[in-house]
Amino acid sequence: MPHRYHLSRVSGNTKTGPIPVTTSSSTTCPGSCPLKNNGCYAETGPLALHWRAITQGTRGYDLAQLCTQIKKLPKHQLWRFAQAGDLPGEDDAIDCDALQQIVEANANRRGYAYTHYPAANPQNAAAIRQAIVRGFTINLSANSLEHADELADLSVAPVVTLLLPDQLTSTVTPKGRLVAICPAVTHDDINCANCGICAVPNRKSIIGFPAHGTGKKRATKVFHRSKGRAYVQ
Repeated sequence: MPHRYHLSRVSGNTKTGPIPVTTSSSTTCPGSCPLKNNGCYAETGPLALHWRAITQGTRGYDLAQLCTQIKKLPKHQLWRFAQAGDLPGEDDAIDCDALQQIVEANANRRGYAYTHYPAANPQNAAAIRQAIVRGFTINLSANSLEHADELADLSVAPVVTLLLPDQLTSTVTPKGRLVAICPAVTHDDINCANCGICAVPNRKSIIGFPAHGTGKKRATKVFHRSKGRAYVQ
């Protein structure tokens, strides 16, 4: 089934704030993502209903229409790609042509995304680097502090990481990299709309997201499984 997408021009999520956000069908999720059907925050709650409708084809549209919608956003607009789902791709390979279309639609805007696609894959790495150079920031999603170090060592893109639910203060990775907790987690008056740190490609710190939602227990198990051993991409 072809990937489907939807753009909400004003998000109702308190963490993102009132910025545009897109949702990608679950068919975009890479096969190797350990959170797939296993604690992903988007698989429960109101977002899950929206996500399911897009995946089933009762809501949303194809990539071409998504890009048309992105081009209608105001210049310099901060917006988030894929509040659920991932970059376009299949199995563990990013669809480079589709990503290029999104990057082109984002011109003069401040789009950002997170991805579990393996950045050790040379084709994926090249596509991600090119997107960032052209103004579309992609964050590599790690499953533990050790995995965050592995991704940061690739020097492909900025990194974010899953943390334990009770980790609400800054910490460091085993190799000494600073992990700053997402400000929207620790401050009620901060959201993506007035922060925007994840759209900054050359930041000094890794951003940490404590496991949350009804699937946080399963996400915590993913954190522990990834901890203390090499992560196979």
